[in-house]
Amino acid sequence: MEDPAQALAYSQADFSATHGARVAIFRSLFPTLDLAGPVLDLGCGSGDVLLRFARAYPATRFVGVDGSGPMLQLAQRAIDAEPALRDRVQVRYGIIPNCALPDEPWQLVMSHSLLHQLHDPRVLWRTISDCAGSGCAVFVADLRRPASELEAHRMVAATSAHEPEILQRDFFNSLCAAFEPDEVRAQLAYAGLAHLQVHTHDPFHLTISGLM
Repeated sequence: MEDPAQALAYSQADFSATHGARVAIFRSLFPTLDLAGPVLDLGCGSGDVLLRFARAYPATRFVGVDGSGPMLQLAQRAIDAEPALRDRVQVRYGIIPNCALPDEPWQLVMSHSLLHQLHDPRVLWRTISDCAGSGCAVFVADLRRPASELEAHRMVAATSAHEPEILQRDFFNSLCAAFEPDEVRAQLAYAGLAHLQVHTHDPFHLTISGLM
């Protein structure tokens, strides 16, 4: 997302329902995990989900990585607006798998709405395998592809009719590019990550979670 107008439209969209539920879903999937950090967020975008996690876990350090300069500018602006987060949250530019990621004993590697944007989904699973050590939690949330383009159009009309046209178009394209649960399970099996669990939470979204 290199177009500043496109990035701004995305950051200003109302994702309170979906993004607002991410922390609660994470806690339901990892009810006994005492998250104290550090956490790596792959594809952090404008930082909305990243900052929701940072607020929910005040003892944790977060590093967000994204390949969009305009999105990272918006994320940094959001971090700077909350002084309490500045020392615990940082974002940096990088496109997986050809970027140097911080070498940390990550307690959690997470990703939100990145999987469907990759030309090769194996890139994400390979990066997670490389970054997440034994016992590290993995939490990936993404869109779920509808049964048809007609159904995708219906989903966009039902949920995003009030959003700018550019965002409606992006949402439709993202839905069509997303994966079905069985496709994700096949990706995980190929990557040697078959122990991770795929969950469907609603007609739009799925999550992948587990411990390495």
